Amino acid sequence: MAGTAQAGVAAPIPDHVPPELVYDARITEGAEFLAAPHKFMAELHQKAPPIFFSPGSEHQKPAWQLLKYEDAYFVLRHPEFFTSAGSGPFPRDPNDWWNIIPLEIEPPHHRKYRAIVDPLVSPKTVMTLELSIRKLANDLIDQFIDKGECEFAKDFGRPLPVGVFLDIMSLPRSMMDEFVRWAMGLLHAQDRQIAQQVMGEVTVYLNTVIREKAAHPDGGAVSAIVHGKPGGEPMSGREIFGFVFFLFIAGLDTVFATLNNIFVWLAENPERRQEIIDSPGNIDNIVEELLRVFSVTFSGRTLTQDYEIRGVKMKKGDRVTSILPSCNYDPEIFPDPTDVNFNRPRKPILAFAGGVHSCMGAHLARMEVKICLQEFLRRIPNFTLKPGTRIEYYPGGVVGPKSVPLAWR
Repeated sequence: MAGTAQAGVAAPIPDHVPPELVYDARITEGAEFLAAPHKFMAELHQKAPPIFFSPGSEHQKPAWQLLKYEDAYFVLRHPEFFTSAGSGPFPRDPNDWWNIIPLEIEPPHHRKYRAIVDPLVSPKTVMTLELSIRKLANDLIDQFIDKGECEFAKDFGRPLPVGVFLDIMSLPRSMMDEFVRWAMGLLHAQDRQIAQQVMGEVTVYLNTVIREKAAHPDGGAVSAIVHGKPGGEPMSGREIFGFVFFLFIAGLDTVFATLNNIFVWLAENPERRQEIIDSPGNIDNIVEELLRVFSVTFSGRTLTQDYEIRGVKMKKGDRVTSILPSCNYDPEIFPDPTDVNFNRPRKPILAFAGGVHSCMGAHLARMEVKICLQEFLRRIPNFTLKPGTRIEYYPGGVVGPKSVPLAWR
């Protein structure tokens, strides 16, 4: 069942890792993964041990990998054993270190940071955005509906969620292309030199924005952070930067990737498109099932002490990654997990992680997916992938196709 380490890995296998638990799945970057990522992650339940050790690569550090929903659920809710400190993959100067906030901050301090921006993405606030999101969706569709084709990723899948996000941050939509280039460099380039160069550009830009918001407050999330006082005390410059950086990078790629995955599937399954159109009252269940099947992220932690799960003994300092899409395909939790079942009994999914570090934007993401389905299918109910299309996927920690060319009559 288990694979073995391949040549050129980043580090030797630790002595405490049994050889039978070493499996080089090459998650996020291997050829088999990139050919069909979600199919690959679903099939890991048949191919790999429920907990296996990935030997790492040029782009990834060695880590335990979790496939089972129950195990990930536990890890995400027990930061006393599995800390998120230092889990961010972005290049930082060890001599001028800053935390990615609130991702790398554990309880009890985590809540005081999160409370600063939670009101901006609360269910109540998100509901007030519905009409503006629908207008944006239709404005975008207006631009290509008469052409009989679009490049969904570029024309709709990215500008809708990123446009909404930039409005919440109070950052200019006119810079969307530049922001996207930065996100690609940090999340998908798989090149340290490019990542470091982009990180330098992002740092200069965000520091400029922070200074502007300090002098001229507004109602956006960046301003809320700059002027926020977690626990009643102003934040340091490093804290403000780490907080703004996290929100900035987190809002540029995840919903975009999710929408791309969903619309590839819709283009290939016309009968399921019609099922959605014919079931308007079931839209919330439909959205939740699509988020389960096409979840796009992973969750990394580091052990604070020796710990054992399913008889697997892990050591303090070991890295642990919950492969969240695989966990959402756990057959013990979701029977026939690869079937897209819009009437599946509701159970909590792990598309947005869980525990104290659950995604702050989950309510907004659900609303955006819902509106995209409703408005696009209302106006363009019949579409296919352009003939000859070969869907290719980005490597990196957010799973989504590079391009989704659609056509209709």
